[in-house]
Amino acid sequence: MRLDKFDINILHELQANGSLSNHELAERVGLTPAPCSRRVRQLEDNGVIRDKVVRVNERAVNLHLTAILHISMDKHIPERFQCFESTISQFPEVTECYIITGHEADYQLKVSVPDMDSYHDLLLGKITRIEGVSGVKSAFVMRKVIDSTKVPLNYVK
Repeated sequence: MRLDKFDINILHELQANGSLSNHELAERVGLTPAPCSRRVRQLEDNGVIRDKVVRVNERAVNLHLTAILHISMDKHIPERFQCFESTISQFPEVTECYIITGHEADYQLKVSVPDMDSYHDLLLGKITRIEGVSGVKSAFVMRKVIDSTKVPLNYVK
Protein backbone atom coordinates (compact mmCIF):
# COMPACT_ATOMS: atom_id res chain seq x y z
CA MET A 1 0.00 0.00 0.00
CA ARG A 2 1.34 3.41 -0.97
CA LEU A 3 0.78 6.01 1.75
CA ASP A 4 0.10 9.65 0.95
CA LYS A 5 0.31 12.69 3.23
CA PHE A 6 -3.22 12.15 4.57
CA ASP A 7 -2.47 8.53 5.49
CA ILE A 8 0.74 9.55 7.23
CA ASN A 9 -1.06 12.35 9.10
CA ILE A 10 -3.76 9.87 10.16
CA LEU A 11 -1.08 7.54 11.50
CA HIS A 12 0.66 10.39 13.35
CA GLU A 13 -2.59 11.45 15.00
CA LEU A 14 -3.70 7.93 15.93
CA GLN A 15 -0.29 7.08 17.38
CA ALA A 16 -0.53 10.17 19.57
CA ASN A 17 -4.12 9.46 20.62
CA GLY A 18 -5.79 6.23 19.50
CA SER A 19 -9.06 7.20 21.14
CA LEU A 20 -9.85 10.08 18.77
CA SER A 21 -13.30 9.90 17.27
CA ASN A 22 -13.45 9.75 13.49
CA HIS A 23 -14.84 13.29 13.48
CA GLU A 24 -11.93 14.62 15.59
CA LEU A 25 -9.42 12.72 13.47
CA ALA A 26 -10.91 14.04 10.23
CA GLU A 27 -10.69 17.63 11.51
CA ARG A 28 -7.05 17.20 12.54
CA VAL A 29 -5.93 15.76 9.19
CA GLY A 30 -8.00 18.05 6.98
CA LEU A 31 -10.57 15.57 5.66
CA THR A 32 -14.29 15.15 5.99
CA PRO A 33 -15.43 12.24 8.17
CA ALA A 34 -16.45 9.79 5.41
CA PRO A 35 -13.14 9.75 3.49
CA CYS A 36 -11.21 9.74 6.77
CA SER A 37 -13.13 6.68 7.94
CA ARG A 38 -12.50 4.93 4.60
CA ARG A 39 -8.78 5.66 4.85
CA VAL A 40 -8.55 4.31 8.41
CA ARG A 41 -10.43 1.16 7.36
CA GLN A 42 -8.08 0.75 4.36
CA LEU A 43 -5.03 1.18 6.63
CA GLU A 44 -6.46 -1.53 8.89
CA ASP A 45 -7.39 -3.86 6.02
CA ASN A 46 -3.90 -3.54 4.53
CA GLY A 47 -2.20 -4.28 7.87
CA VAL A 48 -0.65 -0.82 8.28
CA ILE A 49 -2.70 -0.35 11.46
CA ARG A 50 -2.35 -3.72 13.11
CA ASP A 51 -4.32 -3.18 16.31
CA LYS A 52 -5.73 -0.63 18.73
CA VAL A 53 -4.98 -1.08 22.40
CA VAL A 54 -5.21 0.62 25.76
CA ARG A 55 -1.87 1.04 27.55
CA VAL A 56 -2.10 0.30 31.25
CA ASN A 57 0.15 1.89 33.86
CA GLU A 58 1.95 -1.13 35.32
CA ARG A 59 2.32 0.41 38.76
CA ALA A 60 -1.42 1.11 38.94
CA VAL A 61 -2.06 -2.64 38.64
CA ASN A 62 0.66 -3.73 41.10
CA LEU A 63 3.39 -4.54 38.57
CA HIS A 64 6.36 -2.79 40.18
CA LEU A 65 9.20 -4.88 38.73
CA THR A 66 10.16 -5.02 35.06
CA ALA A 67 12.97 -7.29 33.96
CA ILE A 68 14.76 -7.86 30.67
CA LEU A 69 15.85 -11.47 30.26
CA HIS A 70 18.33 -12.92 27.81
CA ILE A 71 17.57 -16.57 27.19
CA SER A 72 20.04 -19.05 25.70
CA MET A 73 18.90 -22.29 24.11
CA ASP A 74 20.83 -25.56 24.20
CA LYS A 75 20.16 -26.51 20.59
CA HIS A 76 19.43 -24.33 17.59
CA ILE A 77 16.81 -26.52 15.98
CA PRO A 78 13.30 -25.53 14.91
CA GLU A 79 11.62 -27.86 17.41
CA ARG A 80 13.37 -26.21 20.37
CA PHE A 81 12.42 -22.74 19.21
CA GLN A 82 8.81 -23.75 18.51
CA CYS A 83 8.52 -25.33 21.95
CA PHE A 84 9.97 -22.26 23.66
CA GLU A 85 7.80 -19.81 21.73
CA SER A 86 4.55 -21.70 22.24
CA THR A 87 5.26 -22.12 25.96
CA ILE A 88 6.43 -18.56 26.64
CA SER A 89 3.38 -17.14 24.87
CA GLN A 90 1.23 -18.67 27.63
CA PHE A 91 2.82 -16.57 30.38
CA PRO A 92 0.95 -13.27 30.82
CA GLU A 93 3.95 -11.78 32.63
CA VAL A 94 5.90 -11.86 29.36
CA THR A 95 5.00 -8.69 27.49
CA GLU A 96 7.66 -8.86 24.76
CA CYS A 97 9.65 -11.69 23.23
CA TYR A 98 12.23 -11.34 20.47
CA ILE A 99 14.60 -13.73 18.74
CA ILE A 100 17.86 -11.80 18.73
CA THR A 101 21.26 -11.99 17.11
CA GLY A 102 24.61 -10.39 17.83
CA HIS A 103 24.45 -11.44 21.46
CA GLU A 104 25.18 -14.61 23.38
CA ALA A 105 21.44 -15.08 23.96
CA ASP A 106 18.87 -16.39 21.52
CA TYR A 107 15.82 -14.58 22.96
CA GLN A 108 15.15 -11.33 24.75
CA LEU A 109 12.08 -11.12 26.97
CA LYS A 110 10.48 -8.27 28.84
CA VAL A 111 8.49 -9.35 31.89
CA SER A 112 6.39 -7.41 34.39
CA VAL A 113 5.65 -8.76 37.87
CA PRO A 114 4.71 -7.34 41.28
CA ASP A 115 7.98 -7.99 43.09
CA MET A 116 11.18 -10.03 43.33
CA ASP A 117 9.38 -13.03 44.85
CA SER A 118 7.04 -13.15 41.86
CA TYR A 119 10.01 -12.83 39.53
CA HIS A 120 11.73 -15.71 41.32
CA ASP A 121 8.61 -17.87 40.90
CA LEU A 122 8.32 -17.01 37.21
CA LEU A 123 12.00 -17.60 36.49
CA LEU A 124 12.55 -20.81 38.44
CA GLY A 125 9.02 -22.18 38.31
CA LYS A 126 8.28 -21.58 34.64
CA ILE A 127 10.97 -20.15 32.36
CA THR A 128 13.92 -22.34 33.34
CA ARG A 129 11.67 -25.40 33.12
CA ILE A 130 11.01 -24.91 29.40
CA GLU A 131 12.75 -27.63 27.45
CA GLY A 132 15.92 -26.34 25.82
CA VAL A 133 16.52 -23.31 28.03
CA SER A 134 20.20 -23.51 28.95
CA GLY A 135 20.83 -20.08 30.43
CA VAL A 136 19.12 -16.92 31.62
CA LYS A 137 20.64 -13.52 32.36
CA SER A 138 18.42 -10.91 33.95
CA ALA A 139 18.55 -7.14 34.10
CA PHE A 140 16.08 -5.04 36.04
CA VAL A 141 14.59 -1.79 34.79
CA MET A 142 15.24 1.04 37.22
CA ARG A 143 13.40 3.73 35.25
CA LYS A 144 11.80 4.01 31.82
CA VAL A 145 13.45 6.75 29.83
CA ILE A 146 11.48 6.18 26.62
CA ASP A 147 8.28 4.17 26.79
CA SER A 148 6.49 4.52 23.48
CA THR A 149 4.57 2.41 21.02
CA LYS A 150 5.01 4.97 18.26
CA VAL A 151 6.96 4.01 15.15
CA PRO A 152 8.84 6.65 13.14
CA LEU A 153 6.92 7.63 10.03
CA ASN A 154 9.62 9.76 8.43
CA TYR A 155 10.89 6.78 6.41
CA VAL A 156 7.64 6.24 4.48
CA LYS A 157 8.26 6.51 0.74
